[in-house]
Amino acid sequence: MQISENSKKPILISFSGLDGSGKTTQITALRDTITHLGLRSTLITFWDDVVVGTRWREGFVHRVYGSERGVGAPGRPVERRDKNVRAGYLTVMRHLLYLADAIHLRMVINRARRSGVHVIIMDRYLNDELVNLPLENHFSSLYAKLLSKIAPRPELTLLLDADPEVARARKPEYSVEFMHQSRRSYFRLARLLGDVTVIPPLDLEDAKRMVLTSFLRVLGRQPGGATDVESAGSAILMRK
Repeated sequence: MQISENSKKPILISFSGLDGSGKTTQITALRDTITHLGLRSTLITFWDDVVVGTRWREGFVHRVYGSERGVGAPGRPVERRDKNVRAGYLTVMRHLLYLADAIHLRMVINRARRSGVHVIIMDRYLNDELVNLPLENHFSSLYAKLLSKIAPRPELTLLLDADPEVARARKPEYSVEFMHQSRRSYFRLARLLGDVTVIPPLDLEDAKRMVLTSFLRVLGRQPGGATDVESAGSAILMRK
């Protein structure tokens, strides 16, 4: 069961949210369903595939701020010092670096759109950088809106909300206070940009159902006769 090859462009879906909010789990589940529907998808990881100068930026925070390497896990916390460091000169650097990332993101997405896939899934997006800017500042909020216009606009922008304490327990890398601050920034950015679908802190299956429902809604709006695929997706929802 295939979506028409005459569709103008693949669907772009972005997943954003706190560390530990369940992005990897939801992305895996959605990709499995997309494959089951007979569609082709590709996954782009923002930090690995988009961010400009990844190794230099990682090396900087390790050398200058002593940020620990690795990924935090329950029982094995990691103390990260990168996006949670808010020195003034770093804020200036972030404004410039995020511009470079937005431009490169457009290039990466354009290549992916020519690859013949039906769905492009982003594990994190430019939004996950913009929340590190002082969005309460008028200049920074306007700058964030400018960068969001440079970057391609996803057909579906998903924000996985999570309780900061629960998210930190899953992925202990930053303080709970910083996690609360980040959560407020995500919602501030969502209000600023609009068209953000928030997945509330639900149990795993309910969250999967809401993500799939959001995807099917977007799929049904696409040109090229997606009706059969959407109907099959609805049948999957009925079985869940």
